Amino acid sequence: MIIITGGAGFIGSAMLAELNILGEENVTIVDELGLTTPPKWRNLSGLRYRDFIHKDDFPALLQRHALQDVTAIIHMGANSSTTETDADHLLRNNYEYSKKIAAYCMEEGVRFIYASSAATYGDGAEGYTDGTEAVERLRPLNMYGYSKQLFDRWAIQNGVLGAATGLKFFNVYGPNEYHKGDMSSVVYKAYHQILETGKVKLFKSHREGYTDGGQERDFIYVRDCTAIMAWLLENPSATGLLNAGTGTARTFRELAEATFSALGRDPSIEYIPMPEALRDKYQYHTRAETASLRGCGYDKPFTTLEEGVREYVQRYLMHESPFLDMNTDTKANPQPSAT
Repeated sequence: MIIITGGAGFIGSAMLAELNILGEENVTIVDELGLTTPPKWRNLSGLRYRDFIHKDDFPALLQRHALQDVTAIIHMGANSSTTETDADHLLRNNYEYSKKIAAYCMEEGVRFIYASSAATYGDGAEGYTDGTEAVERLRPLNMYGYSKQLFDRWAIQNGVLGAATGLKFFNVYGPNEYHKGDMSSVVYKAYHQILETGKVKLFKSHREGYTDGGQERDFIYVRDCTAIMAWLLENPSATGLLNAGTGTARTFRELAEATFSALGRDPSIEYIPMPEALRDKYQYHTRAETASLRGCGYDKPFTTLEEGVREYVQRYLMHESPFLDMNTDTKANPQPSAT
């Protein structure tokens, strides 16, 4: 049995869809459904899994060894809000909770794959090289990133990463992020801005060397993230801290243009001042170093920004569809009209 924590969330439910496509249905979902709008249960509709366990009940079940035949735990569950200010909440949910799962996996010899974050890299002054050696030098810019760094450090100090894999996810976008609100991707926000106003708002640049909308991110389509994790399940010798990014930095302007193109519209972008409170904490460039992942043997190509945005917009956002048809041929989708 494979367990996915955060399995009703964005990456977790996409991973369940990936496993279903591969013929795996013996999966248990750990999560809470809450009062999100749209509701998170929609992410699971149509997908196949064995059981659902509330996240508050899960640690006690592990402690009692009440779950049988567990072969892997894919730990995606966390508070992923980069603006969360309740540090104690983040410590409980992102750090202490992860420690309990890791301890169980170490004791039982269960494959453990968990979500770290590119937020641990802070402003990028120390670069974006993954692995365990650089972790102590990193200075996250928010408490979310720090909670992820704390667990990475604990995992290193306690020998967890000798048999487990932590993935430093960069800017992930794609279907089943409908419930994330302010934490949804810029693609999702841009799509709705275009429908509502006909234009997209991007931040002006407040740093020399970057044009307005020219701030850069490593945008990775969620299907690439699930492909990496599926490969890791089949290759348990690939361990340690690995970046989950494409290795290519693209601008927010290019992302907005790709969204307009997917809708068959000409770009209309308005540049607005960045809030002063955000300016000192804002990353102007991220790009994953992918040598470690490639060195482990992962050789699948990554989806380009234009390909990923087109599929996301035309197959999912335009139809308000959950992640039910991720193995369908994207080339069969008709192009939208410009109207």
